[in-house]
Amino acid sequence: MIRDGIFYFAGSLAAAVLVAYFTFWGWAAPLLVFGLFALYFFRNPARVIPADPGGVVSPADGKVTHVEVLAADAPLAPEFAHRISIFLSIFDVHVTRAPAAGRVVSAEYRRGRFGSALNPNSAVENEQNLVRLATGPSGTTPLAFVQIAGLIARRIVFWPRPGDQVQRGQLVGLIKFGSRVDVFLPAGAVIAVAAGQRVQGGATLLARLPFAAEPAPMAADVHTPTHF
Repeated sequence: MIRDGIFYFAGSLAAAVLVAYFTFWGWAAPLLVFGLFALYFFRNPARVIPADPGGVVSPADGKVTHVEVLAADAPLAPEFAHRISIFLSIFDVHVTRAPAAGRVVSAEYRRGRFGSALNPNSAVENEQNLVRLATGPSGTTPLAFVQIAGLIARRIVFWPRPGDQVQRGQLVGLIKFGSRVDVFLPAGAVIAVAAGQRVQGGATLLARLPFAAEPAPMAADVHTPTHF
């Protein structure tokens, strides 16, 4: 459970008690329903991280909507050659996990619209956070992922700072209430998923990077203790 869910539930419960006290319990019911949904929405199930050398795991739960080779004039090309897009409905787990082990090079937050994350234009127009990682044994293989706000989402959270080391599958943030995550891979990456496939954050292998080994990944679920 992410602590945000506890805060939302506590606030909804307090509001429901006040409404029931000053009016009647029927008006308080929607507040209780929202509080219970918050507990469900901010869940953080344990995941077993694949120990595949060079493996890139899904940063989020959801459905793969696009697996594509980037055009030469596409954003982040020619540094990256592939993009995998994952759509998260409001019923999916919304925590974000590091797709690979490595160093956080940068995290660039950009304001924008809150259109449907299913729209391909959301990758350019919507509010988003672009995270670049340096991965691989020598720390020189680039990888990037973008947390993209959706129609309902209004806040993107990312905890690590530039220079921090992250482990594959580590909990690194979340997007509140509906969203999308794009993963950008360099040339030579071997894609392991297809459009229409359901994926689990930290557990589903998206691709393999073009190097033989990387820092040893955690064999089981990786949590950030301060963000239970």
